[in-house]
Amino acid sequence: MTARENPARIDDVVGTVEFHDTAAVDREVRLAAAAQCRWAATPVAERVRAVRAAADALDPELDAIAELTARETGKVLADARGEAGFAAVVLRWYAERGEELLQDRVTDDERGRLVTRHRPFGVVGAITPWNAPLILSMLKVAPALVAGNAIVVKPSPLAPFGVTQMLQTLADALPAGLVRVVHGEVETATALVGHELISRIAFTGGDVAGRAIASLAGRSLTPSVLELGGNDPAIVLPDADLDDAAMDRMVMAAFATSGQVCMALKRLYVPAERHDEIVAALVAAAERVLHVGDPLTPGVTMGPVVSAASAARVKHLVEAARSAGATVVEIGTVVGDLSRGHFVRPTLVLGAADDDPVVATEQFGPTLPVLTYDSLDDVVARANAGELGLGASVWSSDEERAFEVAARLDAGFAFVNTHNRTGMTLRAPFGGVKRSGWGREYGDEGLLEYVQPCVIHAPGAFRAGAAGLAATAYPGG
Repeated sequence: MTARENPARIDDVVGTVEFHDTAAVDREVRLAAAAQCRWAATPVAERVRAVRAAADALDPELDAIAELTARETGKVLADARGEAGFAAVVLRWYAERGEELLQDRVTDDERGRLVTRHRPFGVVGAITPWNAPLILSMLKVAPALVAGNAIVVKPSPLAPFGVTQMLQTLADALPAGLVRVVHGEVETATALVGHELISRIAFTGGDVAGRAIASLAGRSLTPSVLELGGNDPAIVLPDADLDDAAMDRMVMAAFATSGQVCMALKRLYVPAERHDEIVAALVAAAERVLHVGDPLTPGVTMGPVVSAASAARVKHLVEAARSAGATVVEIGTVVGDLSRGHFVRPTLVLGAADDDPVVATEQFGPTLPVLTYDSLDDVVARANAGELGLGASVWSSDEERAFEVAARLDAGFAFVNTHNRTGMTLRAPFGGVKRSGWGREYGDEGLLEYVQPCVIHAPGAFRAGAAGLAATAYPGG
């Protein structure tokens, strides 16, 4: 059993949670497997109705779930409410898309009869992070359920409570056993990923854990969806019209959830001749929209980082850059006393080198290096440097030009004139290239990750009434 503190007020214990050992994980997976057999045999239309009813059951719980999530993660309450509400939207969206996407595709013509079915994997094992526990769990749970799978979720020990309440509410509204939750750390995750009845792995988290999960899944050839973070660049083109609204979006793209977002803006490249202007605009925007304090306080837009270790890591990155000659500028306003929690004052880092760790690594905290460039080819090459390729953005008054530049970036998702959650849409698949993982969430692709296309084929030459063997080009018409 372990306790979880409120990172904004470390003397406030949010609750305790009991970890699942290997035997307990085995029990939960087997319960899910038994339920999945019945669920897979249920027609898609009936599954969809059940999922919609579960979403209705979730609605009255959203405020309580949001408050728990804010307390355990340090996420601003308004953001936690938005996340909880969006989780319900995702559940309904995949229910709606499922009826169309999961229908059998039938072709019947002179070349034969071809039926493509969508077969669920079975039991999905999901391992989810603490920074957006509700939505990052629902992006796995919703498509998995609609597709006919059962799912066992292991939340992060840093954010176990809100997501467990959400998943328990769904479990109570659905056939018994379909949604299960296990808690723990490495032992629990290893037991889940390596279980013989787990047929699909879905993971969002860091690179080190991702490598371990991919290696373990590979031993049993268990397919996976992995989203492993990013070091997202943003390129401001010389013609960009950066009004107050654009600068407010840019600041929140970098500092929402204290910068602890996989797709947050983490490196800002600006034309050398506009550097001072843009830095001044960032400082002014932060004064307007970046208010640091207890996440349950009205008006606060940025809370603490998740832990003492995270705070120490971000502060070390900033101080190392300062020691190497960079200028550090504190931004935003402080609301109340920050001494009781794991708060890190938001900063801009000016003049850092490209190989400085604050630039070259994913900071995952409230600091933003601002870098200058002289030519487009140079900045594209620098933006593409490194092993990660999750998100990126281009800012320009010429949309066509922005799309051309964005197409040159090594990113699974490129935003134009925005970044982070203000640029997301449920209809667009999201995921990374290079070492930022594989597979996609969101969009129709996010549902199709949880089914296997299986084919039944009667070649035209061999159907009743056919005129004997027809000569066709190998391997068939």
